[in-house]
Amino acid sequence: MIISVPITALAFRLAQLQLVEGTQFRDRAEDNRSRRRPIPAERGPILDRQGKVLATSRLARSAYLSPMRQSLAAWQQFLTPLAGQLDRPVPAILTEIADRQRSGNDDPIRIARSISPRAFVILAEQNAQTAGVWIQSESSRSYPNGQVAAHIIGHIGEADPDDLKANPSLPYGAIVGRTGVERLADDRLLGTWGFDRIESDAKGELGEVLDRTDPIAGDPVQLTLDLPTQRAAAAALAGHRGAAVAIDIKTGGIVAMASNPSFDPNWFVDRITGTEWKALQAPDRPLLNRALQGYPPASTFKIITSIAGMESGAYNPNSRIQTSAAISLGGHLFREHSGSGYGAIGFRDALAYSSNTFYYQIGIKIGPEAIAKWGKILGIGQPLKLGLGGGTVGSLPTPAEKQKLYGQPWYGGDTVSMSIGQGLVLATPLELATVVATVVNGGNRVVPHLLASQVNDPEMKPQPTGINPATLQVVRQGLVDTVKKGTAKILGDGSIPLSGGKTGTAEVPSGRSNAMFVGFAPADRPEIAVAIAVENAGYGGAVAAPIAKEMYRAYFRRPTSAAPAAPPPAVRD
Repeated sequence: MIISVPITALAFRLAQLQLVEGTQFRDRAEDNRSRRRPIPAERGPILDRQGKVLATSRLARSAYLSPMRQSLAAWQQFLTPLAGQLDRPVPAILTEIADRQRSGNDDPIRIARSISPRAFVILAEQNAQTAGVWIQSESSRSYPNGQVAAHIIGHIGEADPDDLKANPSLPYGAIVGRTGVERLADDRLLGTWGFDRIESDAKGELGEVLDRTDPIAGDPVQLTLDLPTQRAAAAALAGHRGAAVAIDIKTGGIVAMASNPSFDPNWFVDRITGTEWKALQAPDRPLLNRALQGYPPASTFKIITSIAGMESGAYNPNSRIQTSAAISLGGHLFREHSGSGYGAIGFRDALAYSSNTFYYQIGIKIGPEAIAKWGKILGIGQPLKLGLGGGTVGSLPTPAEKQKLYGQPWYGGDTVSMSIGQGLVLATPLELATVVATVVNGGNRVVPHLLASQVNDPEMKPQPTGINPATLQVVRQGLVDTVKKGTAKILGDGSIPLSGGKTGTAEVPSGRSNAMFVGFAPADRPEIAVAIAVENAGYGGAVAAPIAKEMYRAYFRRPTSAAPAAPPPAVRD
């Protein structure tokens, strides 16, 4: 009995070690005799609606080290002569090595990406003398169109501790999307990293590759963007601060979204230089997506005031209002932009000639609440569903909201200013394009989106507004008349399909006015709606409308003239 108890206990322990814990110990032994070296997955490409490449991958060489293979002092001796060739300052790399050594983590650290031929030679020489360093071929991100669509595509960066915590399957050194579509569709673009399992002896020296798990490339992501239209918008904005947007009037898919100044996402692929960093921090804020920032919409807002006037029941599509050189309200004169009135006119001519006194009277009669109500129904101030981050929505304050936000009462002048898109009213270019699309597609408010896969997403389905078709028809006719005989005649020269639109010139606290334009084309069977905002540039008809023309040329694949046609006489709107 005395002998059988220890024998039984020994047998039990042997069974436990072999049968229960055997797999665990075998795995530990296997880990001791091998090391896993990650193989980066190729990031999926980003494509425009026709399959043109917006972001892709190219072959590059990167340098890695295994932190446990050398002492910290040895690593310092190795890294110091390479300081000019590395992605990060040597002290930062040494800090990471020290942290890894303290935790016993031998996962590779990438020390240089897309290394130059000169750096390759230097690292190869050092590699021959230092264990735990290797150069690996892998894919690197490339943006062949440079700054074009940069605010949409976004940029990449190395995964930080928060990324690794959120996605434990990511290895150290993984590249993830930081902004734009790169971030929005990161889970599809990322792919799955592979691994080489390499034999390791008792001293930690690496030998032959025992086996490999191949990486799986990321999936392609197709956008609703049309690259030629995007390029045209970017080129037309050159030299200005502002934004230009085009959307599909039926689906809400974004056809173009340009913001200037812009940046080159290629800068983020490798180490950003001092010159590049300085450019990104410039006062004109090149990282800001101005298509998602609020501007006073000026006379482009008269579209909303028109609909609010008719849908409130105070007016109908055949209503006529007497215009004049100015109207008096509370002892103040609010003037017509042309200096004289247009007589008794209806909504079509009021839009075409952009009569201020026509809309002052509508605003006073229906009140700011009605204008705000229909502005929101048409798309101003609606939550963004783009997923790009960093954007804002427009603002349509009512008297109660003004009191709450600013602690100030509402005055009659606030209503007058609101009726023509000035004062406290703000709208983003994307929202203004949404308003136009809603008017010309039959009254269904579209939801702007970028991914082609979202076109049939129930969340992106256009929402009926219930606006009377007769109301929409007279506004649409007024916008076409604006091109035929009004403030946007520059678009009616026959070089592009007949379109409709509305100009605007927004007064700003300092500097020249902002030039604004919204429109759609073709006039008979609309396909796209556009909105342009150009900061401190002057009149909308003279500056913003020509940008729309270049976008239409590109979208409808019309040739660009060698020399621009002489513009019609300047109109003050």
